[in-house]
Amino acid sequence: MTRNEISSVSWYRIDYSVKFTPDILHIMTKILSLVNQKGGVGKTTSSVNIAVSMAAAEIRTLLIDFDPQANATTGVSNLIKKNNHTIYDVLMRGININKALISTQFDHLDVIISENDLVGAEIELVNVMAREYQLKSLIKKLKRKYEYIIVDCPPSLGLLTINALAASNAVLIPIQCEYYALEGLGQLLNTIRLVQKHINPKLSIAGVLLTMYDSRLNLSKEVADEVREYFEEKLFNTVIHRNVRLGEAPSFGKPALLYDANSTGAQNYLSLVEELLNRVK
Repeated sequence: MTRNEISSVSWYRIDYSVKFTPDILHIMTKILSLVNQKGGVGKTTSSVNIAVSMAAAEIRTLLIDFDPQANATTGVSNLIKKNNHTIYDVLMRGININKALISTQFDHLDVIISENDLVGAEIELVNVMAREYQLKSLIKKLKRKYEYIIVDCPPSLGLLTINALAASNAVLIPIQCEYYALEGLGQLLNTIRLVQKHINPKLSIAGVLLTMYDSRLNLSKEVADEVREYFEEKLFNTVIHRNVRLGEAPSFGKPALLYDANSTGAQNYLSLVEELLNRVK
């Protein structure tokens, strides 16, 4: 695929009035949502491994699985004890959010798990007053407990994702280094722009992360070059390489750092967190 073919992707022709702020808000707790409506781009893998890498650096972190597929829950299942309360219970059944917190093997990491019932929340929230702010109101009760709250969003731009964006200080966008992964990015950025305009004017884009990068493929290099050309300093220098151990880790209910700390994937996420913390001061 040539550079001209990549340049023809629809996201090159969208409204780029989205704000790009170098620093996420200087507040005690920083809420970071990982969003991409396209599945399979490494969003959940990134959410889990960013949260664990932060905790390994002794940063008090909460990971919220806000995806009805509950893949982040599976990805840390070996780190947690069973809890009867999920984010759906908190969001729709009125359970106190503190009762849904689950401690992990990491002293500085807690998790709120998800379940398949969360898919129904998209419909149930329609008739709820201030429906876009439900997650934000719940997280307010936790802000003094954590330095970072990482939200793994569903692969859609529905009410759950809007709730996450309304509650967040910043959004991180993972992009798979493949041609079709670029399609739909325009819709995502326009959604962020609308949220900034009407719901959360303080929302910023923390950065764009290239995932599943394979240096052996020309396509990976071409996509990376095109994304870098537009986003410039907003693109993280760290790239998440395609890595077998990183792909295996979730099946064991572990993040890459515990599954194989020396793997390329684990080291990539440690580097990413270091870069993220240097950028967000």
